[in-house]
Amino acid sequence: MKKILHFDKNAIDGMEKRFRANFINSVTGYKSANLLGTIDKQGITNLAVFSSITHLGSHPALIGFVTRPTVVPRHTYANIKNTGVFTVNHIHAGIIEAAHQTSARYNPEISEFDATGLTTEFIKESKAPFVKEAHIKIACRYVNEYPIQENGTLLVIGAIEDIYLPEDIHAEDGWIDLGKTRGVTINGLDSYAEPQLLDRLQYAKPGVPTTSILKK
Repeated sequence: MKKILHFDKNAIDGMEKRFRANFINSVTGYKSANLLGTIDKQGITNLAVFSSITHLGSHPALIGFVTRPTVVPRHTYANIKNTGVFTVNHIHAGIIEAAHQTSARYNPEISEFDATGLTTEFIKESKAPFVKEAHIKIACRYVNEYPIQENGTLLVIGAIEDIYLPEDIHAEDGWIDLGKTRGVTINGLDSYAEPQLLDRLQYAKPGVPTTSILKK
């Protein structure tokens, strides 16, 4: 049997900063991989990779993401507060290097689109930029934020207003087959993985055996 490692709170608190960040960010499991597109009042576009975006509800359709403490400039957050809009763009296997590069600390007058070679796209009357290379694109409107007092971060809430995706990944029951887009997940701070679909299971009910949707 393999040796089981144990890390208590004292051990975690005593870790070197970067080691602890890698450790805690990866131990909680795979996370969503998205690029948030925003624009400032001067028309300079901004793009940043986020792994904290999560579903909050379907009716109304809401998402949330966590932004780090605003004790230093946070361009994405500042742009959202100023314009009230942002886009969520799925990262896929074909753009992981460019997507990851958006995490570099560029000066506010430099657009990450230009710096990484990704293409800005304004669909219809969208004010915030989409990533043209992304296969799944979501337009959101800022609705609220909640300070997390324990560590100074902010939970930002967005309402989904528009969704753009390829027709062939949209199943009849509403499910989206992310595998067809080669969408990726993030593990930790710097690792990208391409998930493999194992199965889809029927809605669970007490006393009813679990059955596969795909294998019918």
